[in-house]
Amino acid sequence: MASARAKVTTAAALVATLAGAVLTACGPHTSTSTSAQAAPSAASPSASAQSPTAPGTGSDNPTPSRGMPGSASDNPTPSRGVPLTPSHSAPLSPPNSDSTTAPGAAASPGSSVSGKAPGGGPLADPSISRGAAGGGKTVALTFDDGPDPRWTPQILALLAQHHAKATFCEIGPQAKRFPYLTKAIKAAGDRLCDHSVHHNEQQDRMSVDYNTHEIVDAQRDIADAAGAGTKLWYYRAPGGDFTPWIRAIAAQHDLRPLGWSDDANDWRRPGVDGILRNVDQNLRPGAVILMHDGGGDRSQTVQALARLLDQLDAQGYSYGFPVV
Repeated sequence: MASARAKVTTAAALVATLAGAVLTACGPHTSTSTSAQAAPSAASPSASAQSPTAPGTGSDNPTPSRGMPGSASDNPTPSRGVPLTPSHSAPLSPPNSDSTTAPGAAASPGSSVSGKAPGGGPLADPSISRGAAGGGKTVALTFDDGPDPRWTPQILALLAQHHAKATFCEIGPQAKRFPYLTKAIKAAGDRLCDHSVHHNEQQDRMSVDYNTHEIVDAQRDIADAAGAGTKLWYYRAPGGDFTPWIRAIAAQHDLRPLGWSDDANDWRRPGVDGILRNVDQNLRPGAVILMHDGGGDRSQTVQALARLLDQLDAQGYSYGFPVV
């Protein structure tokens, strides 16, 4: 028992140290808890209520709820997150607070992160990446909640036709269920991103152990599905539910927290024209565009992507990856 308590204390102290480093590197942030995802027919907070955010700037939660992954079948209504078990249900801090401290430990702002990433190199940057690398008229396409056997192949085919690259933010169990799709993404030269195990948009309310499980177990499942030697580059919190200490856990596992600057809101299924209007509102060089290849019926997304790629080609854009 004493040994178990020592392990918990050590883990809490590590996360507290990491959180202090995040505060030092990134300055103060405001975290806003996101609500459980409603079906598209229900009212849901809109990104339009917030000011457009230039790449590389903005709050920890640029947009509220996302569509959540359901089964691999063509489910037109995104499913809700799995029920929270009693052992995971205790909030770490009051809703809408900027929780930077692991439970059971005091934050120590100004301390530095020590140690190495799992690969032996330096730890990943714990700040949120919201811009495309490469400079010039480059955009980064990102797709969440897959892989899905119906929609992911169609999106990969469109990307190949336009010689476009993208980042796929996968749900761990989906990758484990459809490893051939994760391998196809890797083979196409696209990047893989960890998008958690359960797509719980209230991770900031949960324990350190719960969050570590969501990040690390999904990372393992996706890497195993893709094959030996696969690197995952990013961690995208469901719904943008980032706090400094959640970002610290991701960075400790060599994953750059990944946000976005241009939300297609395709999970709402507003129609193909509506998706394109949403993208055009914040389309600019360096944009990180958020779309979905899983979590429900993505037929509108596929049609909109075909038109968007034609548009981006005509406007002289190139395709890159988010800043690491």
